[in-house]
Amino acid sequence: MQLFRHETRQKSERSKRYYARSELLYTIVDFGAALSFVVGSVFFFFDSTQTAATWLFLIGSILFAAKPTIRTVREIHLYRMGDYKDLSKRDR
Repeated sequence: MQLFRHETRQKSERSKRYYARSELLYTIVDFGAALSFVVGSVFFFFDSTQTAATWLFLIGSILFAAKPTIRTVREIHLYRMGDYKDLSKRDR
């Protein structure tokens, strides 16, 4: 079995559920990062909110960095999950 293969995500109901949950988390992180950058950009227009803007840019950057981490952890988990119940059925 290889990482980042569509077949791995569809092996069982358990893997489908896990994939769906991780995609939801990925999307939430994506929206959080985008929102941080948009609000941070607006904050940069005002001197009084530039420190907050800098923090929002940092938060957005961390969230964008979390995205490949989420995907890699998901793929490793799916890889380790395997589908041993279906393997026994295939032998019959």
